[in-house]
Amino acid sequence: MASSSKIAVRELPLFPLPEVVLFPGRPLPLHIFEFRYRIMMNTILESDRRFGVLLWDPVRGQPASVGCCAEIIQYQRLQDDRMKILTLGQQRFRVLEYVREKPYKVGLVEWIEDQPPQKDLRPLAMDVEQLLRDVVRLSAKLTDQDIELPEDIPDLPTELSYWVGSNLYGVAEEQQALLEMQDTAARLEREAEILTSTRNHLAARTVLKDTFN
Repeated sequence: MASSSKIAVRELPLFPLPEVVLFPGRPLPLHIFEFRYRIMMNTILESDRRFGVLLWDPVRGQPASVGCCAEIIQYQRLQDDRMKILTLGQQRFRVLEYVREKPYKVGLVEWIEDQPPQKDLRPLAMDVEQLLRDVVRLSAKLTDQDIELPEDIPDLPTELSYWVGSNLYGVAEEQQALLEMQDTAARLEREAEILTSTRNHLAARTVLKDTFN
């Protein structure tokens, strides 16, 4: 049997962050100032530049069990050994166990991927993109601002689902649920629900604004 080119299980330094959910293919800038994470980043820069980002749950006092691997693509050393780094989300993972807690968490992780789609997801992806455009158009009208979607929105359904998930600001728990899904169709359908609700809310506010102006 041919061996898989990907290592299914590996040890990964882990960086829990409150209110931050990293998705594959999405950038994440970080300012590293805590001593233990300065140690971690210096160690990572001498190896494969990869670490895991996990959403910190303040209620349970522990990180989520599913996160996204981040790769350092740029870094700048500041005074006091602080660092500014720019990372890019890679593959998702699930923490199987913690192998070390000090000076920073290191976990044994397994990579996770979406299941192969059972149907053509392009029509669903196109619906989600149209909902996005509606939300942006209504937001622009409501705030009297010139807001446009970037031109480089992904075309492929899975990548689009990650892009939308990463741009749902202020709802970390919802983002975490989307990250943990291993079904692209289910993720896109949930995003369509969220965007539809947002569009309807904005449309109602726009009508009120037009009525009283």
